[in-house]
Amino acid sequence: MSFPLLTATAAVPALGAIATAAVPAAKRTAAKWLALLFSLATLVLAAMVAVRFTPGAEGPFQLTESHAWIKDFGVRYELGVDGIAVALIALTALLVPFVILAGWRDADPMEDREPNRRWRPTQGFFALILAVEAMVVISFEATDVFLFYIFFEAMLIPMYFLIGGFGDRAGSGGEEHSAALRSQAAVKFLLYNLAGGLIMLAAVIGLYAATADQLGSGTFSLTEIVQARADGKLALGTGTERLLFLGFFFAFAVKAPLWPLHTWLPGAMGESTAPVAVLITAVVDKVGTFAMLRFCLQLFPEASSWATPVILVLALISILYGALLAVGQRDIKRLIAYASISHFGFIIMGIFAMTSQGQGGATLYMVNHGISTAALMLVAGFLISRRGSRLIADYGGVQKAAPVLAGTFLVGGLATLSLPGLAPFVSEFLVLVGTFSRYPVVGIVATAGIVLAALYVLVLYQRTMTGPVKAEVRAMPDLKARELAVVAPLIALLLFLGVYPKPLTDLVNPAVDHTLSVVDQHDPRPDVPVKADAEAAK
Repeated sequence: MSFPLLTATAAVPALGAIATAAVPAAKRTAAKWLALLFSLATLVLAAMVAVRFTPGAEGPFQLTESHAWIKDFGVRYELGVDGIAVALIALTALLVPFVILAGWRDADPMEDREPNRRWRPTQGFFALILAVEAMVVISFEATDVFLFYIFFEAMLIPMYFLIGGFGDRAGSGGEEHSAALRSQAAVKFLLYNLAGGLIMLAAVIGLYAATADQLGSGTFSLTEIVQARADGKLALGTGTERLLFLGFFFAFAVKAPLWPLHTWLPGAMGESTAPVAVLITAVVDKVGTFAMLRFCLQLFPEASSWATPVILVLALISILYGALLAVGQRDIKRLIAYASISHFGFIIMGIFAMTSQGQGGATLYMVNHGISTAALMLVAGFLISRRGSRLIADYGGVQKAAPVLAGTFLVGGLATLSLPGLAPFVSEFLVLVGTFSRYPVVGIVATAGIVLAALYVLVLYQRTMTGPVKAEVRAMPDLKARELAVVAPLIALLLFLGVYPKPLTDLVNPAVDHTLSVVDQHDPRPDVPVKADAEAAK
């Protein structure tokens, strides 16, 4: 039996979570190093997955593992990865060590500053981060719908405690007020996502019943269902398929988040620590958009095409709505949250443009958005921890007091607005090109999001980093060695993938082509005939 690499990639952070939580209470530093060690081991395993994966090889999934789990209900422990999953597993494994380093002191007790605050277990904070990583990784690997559903829902539990129990200490209104806001944000996050998950559960059961009726025995296997459809053995009725699609899509749209199901995100990110906010938007939310590609499109191709016009309108609203609200924000972290809503609109628009450029760009956008948002949010977290405030108005002239901090903040902001030469530009350009080729009006209107992004990023930088130096920031220290170790690699990646995205495009394009073939969609022919067609016409 070959080494179960995919299982190991998810199991290592899960074991790390258990080991970290078991560290004695007095050994906080040991718990931190242990969590970092397990996250780095996961990164090594994710790199092995990427090395062993062969882009363009025969079959939709590689490194597959399949074992009987609940035989009576057709549930299998079935794992496999395509290029899209490999890219997102690598993103997750890459970001978690930076999240741990950035949050090195976020859960330490601060009795001197907060004498009435109950001690928050440092071990629990880092154990929960590793638990989230394990569940996200196996969600990217699962090819059994029921297995995916279990971890899609289970990751809500550690995220709930990370938001509500280890929230931002820079809130205003006193400790009791901040604790109430954190609790409210955590409950809203949980309720929204649980509601989506319950609707998806009904659709999962409906899918099983449909396969049992037509195949003789029910199955949750994605590969079996897709193959049965291709062979003509499974034909869901139009009404049934559309209802099942809506059940799946609703849950993924909440997680993504897509307007109007987005309202949990600004509160969750605003009341979380900066590392946890990165975990939410750069890691967890990607499961929603990934699942749209893997499950919505491949399980329900006709319904996906049927719903495309409405979804494109919702994505367009997300792009403009998120950008407009980001322009008017006074809170740094909430501004980044609304910017992420706008970016997820671009990702979903690319997915449902049903073109190779659009879906390839959307996949790149998932990766590049994760890196750029992590860079910007983590630097913002370092800034907020120094000043003790999230309000933009409390800053001014930071670049004179902490030039390295201001410079890294600027690069993260420029990546967020998709400046050419930085990684997000390539993905945003492909999404717009892919959308315009099939839906030109949608593509044209979506470009307004780029203009608004430039506005909210540059205004944010101007108000916080330039101008007269405020007295409260005059003595602000610059980035320290640990903080530079967090930010520098992310900026290097933004620059590298901005000028040379080929490794990522080569990885994801075969998976995109497979998805389009399952949905029976092809890139539209250009209106202008190519040279060969012109010569043939002569």
